[in-house]
Amino acid sequence: MTTRQETPGMLRPARPGRTTADRVAAALLALTGATVGGWALLAPASFYAGFPGGGRSWVAPDGPFNEHLVRDVGALNLALAVLALAALRSGDHRTARLAGVVWLVFAVPHLGYHAGHLAALPVADRVVQTVALAGVVLLAAVLCRPVRAGGAR
Repeated sequence: MTTRQETPGMLRPARPGRTTADRVAAALLALTGATVGGWALLAPASFYAGFPGGGRSWVAPDGPFNEHLVRDVGALNLALAVLALAALRSGDHRTARLAGVVWLVFAVPHLGYHAGHLAALPVADRVVQTVALAGVVLLAAVLCRPVRAGGAR
């Protein structure tokens, strides 16, 4: 029987079936979820008025402020970040696939909604928002790739 040794505070080494693309996708999803989630949960009015930052506003043009809804979106994104971090930390393709599927359950309808409600945004923001949301779908899809025989994706 073999035991896995681990250095406290360090990521586990990659296991068969996990690629650099998986690790990058999981890390970017964790970062995205933590950033969006933390901002929306801790400062909902600021998130509503100023997301994504840089003088842009993508949430406010879509309707009136609702603190409860914005905080719920923040908590949801933080939960997704935790799952992506678990996938990154575990090094296991099943955990990565689960994280990818769960992110897709959120990200596909999220992209669909925003793609159908672009009129209130300036043209540049329409493009950037759509590309950013499609990027989240793509990152989640990377984690859903099947594992071939021998553990490679």
